[in-house]
Amino acid sequence: MRIGHGFDVHAFGEGEFITLGGVRIPHARGLIAHSDGDVLLHALCDALLGAAGLGDIGQHFPDSSAEFKGIDSRLLLRRVMELLAGQRLVVGNVDATVIAQAPRVAPHISAMRAHIASDLKIAPNQVNVKATTTERLGYIGRGEGIAVHAIALLL
Repeated sequence: MRIGHGFDVHAFGEGEFITLGGVRIPHARGLIAHSDGDVLLHALCDALLGAAGLGDIGQHFPDSSAEFKGIDSRLLLRRVMELLAGQRLVVGNVDATVIAQAPRVAPHISAMRAHIASDLKIAPNQVNVKATTTERLGYIGRGEGIAVHAIALLL
């Protein structure tokens, strides 16, 4: 068994929606990012890469590369899965916590779990996504951005 942890954060900027776990969520602001800004999938990629001893998302998909400009982060997650398959590693389970004051994430969690399970080729009950706030404390509480912690178990 191998365990990895991932963390990512993105600041809010202009936009009308955010993408979390592959789900487009209407919101008064978007997330600033080189890719689609899916902070959940970015943290999950880092957790998987970390568990496999393969570095981090920035090494594999640098934000200085035009190839990844605006890319759907589900494609990045699938590429990470190809790297894991090359090492004969499979996902046991993943768990993530979205930390955001807004938008409300809970109504979208089942769709996020379904997308992630599909991309990881595992059952939805092997994917857990939770959401919390910071009770209006700090940069997240002030509505400046969203953060995610993710953990992955590889077998």
